[in-house]
Amino acid sequence: MRRKVTVVGAGFVGATTAQRIAEKNLADVVMIDIPEKEGPTKGKALDMLEAAPLVGFEAHIEGTSDYAAMAGSDVVVVTAGVPRRPGMTREDLISINANIIRSVTEQVVKHAPEAIYIVVTNPLDAMVYAAYKLSGFPPERVIGQSGALDSTRFRAFIAMELGVSMRDVHALVIGGHTDVGMVPLVSCSSVAGIPLTKLLPRERIDALVERTRKGGTEIVQLLGDGSAYYAPSAGVAAMVEAILLDEKRVIPSACYLRGEYGLRDLYLGVPAVLGAKGVERILEIELAPEEHEQLRKAAELVRETVSKLTL
Repeated sequence: MRRKVTVVGAGFVGATTAQRIAEKNLADVVMIDIPEKEGPTKGKALDMLEAAPLVGFEAHIEGTSDYAAMAGSDVVVVTAGVPRRPGMTREDLISINANIIRSVTEQVVKHAPEAIYIVVTNPLDAMVYAAYKLSGFPPERVIGQSGALDSTRFRAFIAMELGVSMRDVHALVIGGHTDVGMVPLVSCSSVAGIPLTKLLPRERIDALVERTRKGGTEIVQLLGDGSAYYAPSAGVAAMVEAILLDEKRVIPSACYLRGEYGLRDLYLGVPAVLGAKGVERILEIELAPEEHEQLRKAAELVRETVSKLTL
């Protein structure tokens, strides 16, 4: 029996996520959006299915506005929410998107109570915390997509700077999913096993770190209307694949902390082992003093944002 993934929100991020999951033959996919967008949601699903003979996948894709269609889902991904526009921060979205998360979570609890719940909606760290509190799910089954995206941006920028294959670049970004809360770990970045610090001078590394922190903002400014979706959807698809195939992949994700890194009762990006149970383990690595301080400040920023939630 084929696995099932529901994607809530059929905008650019949601639809591209559904496409990636289906084309990998990972699962049948249900895309859900509001009734006013049911026609476009059905149209996108049909358009994807019509590509199947050429692309070569067997997964079924359904578009609907009926949340009952998510019943039996192994994974539910929520991308629904208002995207950032030029001049907006992720925090500007908190009140609007918190209400969306509340509404979606009620439906997830009702129709897919055994699913692993992946939150993509911004401001990410606060929204995944809200989903956790509202759902009552075990924390290992409520995960935020953050570091998978932030780390791939860091990797891409390093490869572009050095003119090397992106496959040979390894990098890790933890902390908050915000421009100021992000912590790119230079100490954990390498190219084919060679430490990044041996390949680039400090000023170039600092420039790449800064570009990574502002990677989402850079895309928003270039697009002029809307926000990134190709890289975010790739990050979600990697997480879904790790869970459905029980790959035990180490993918930095927003996870609920219970003492790790000296922090508790908040969601923050950390290296995590993802498998069939969701977050199966958080890897607590030794950080450089400045990295640990940046992580502490990121936690303070997340707590400040969470304090604005009404749950």
